[in-house]
Amino acid sequence: MTDAAVDPDLADRRLLLVEDDPTVAEVARNYLQASGFLVDEVTDGFQALETLSEAVPDLVVLDRKLPGIDGTEVCRRMRAFTSVPVLMLTALSATEDRIDGLEAGADDYLTKPFSPRELVLRVQSILRRTVSDSTPEAPFGLGPFHLDVSARRVRRNGISLDLTAREFDLLAFFLKHPHQVFDRAALLRSVWGWEVGDLSTITVTVRRLRAKIEDDPSHARFLSTVWGAGYRFDVPDDGHAPHDGDVEHAADGSF
Repeated sequence: MTDAAVDPDLADRRLLLVEDDPTVAEVARNYLQASGFLVDEVTDGFQALETLSEAVPDLVVLDRKLPGIDGTEVCRRMRAFTSVPVLMLTALSATEDRIDGLEAGADDYLTKPFSPRELVLRVQSILRRTVSDSTPEAPFGLGPFHLDVSARRVRRNGISLDLTAREFDLLAFFLKHPHQVFDRAALLRSVWGWEVGDLSTITVTVRRLRAKIEDDPSHARFLSTVWGAGYRFDVPDDGHAPHDGDVEHAADGSF
């Protein structure tokens, strides 16, 4: 049925599929199960929230257009109590609609109609980043941040940060590469593992991350926008923000 190989490290990972279209749900379920996943299904947003309040799966595949409350609102409410990875399915290809889902806390999105094999590969890609490596990295600190990749935990000044899967991956990447500038295409390749994709995904995730690590996201101390070039992560020695002449927001809003 599917030529996406079963990843033994991901076998029996439990997914929650939230989809009201029975045809789409059946195809997605069959491909995901054939790839070794355990799949629970619900058909509306209220059922999804009720199910998640009882037991949190390893990943949620969430349709954006649902009866009752839509997927964007479901995702937003989920983020009040869980950072479980979310792959959002959307029939809407407009950039604003994708951004709405990412702003609500989705980690990734897939536009309908989609290849079932691509769905499986996207799910595998997200989950691989949340599975501990057989050779765990040693925790380390940078300024007020302490990163433990194996435990998927990061603290600032001793306080744990509540990050989604993609937010964690992005912050971990920056902590490992301080004082370097990366454009959005480079981040898409290095953090998301995509060669091609919507660069607004990076813009939105950076904005979400800033809201969680900065005291004042509009005047970033750590994760700065370098005009016309990309993003740079710094830990200022003097505790102050970088000089305005060095770092600023791009005039066209690209970063």
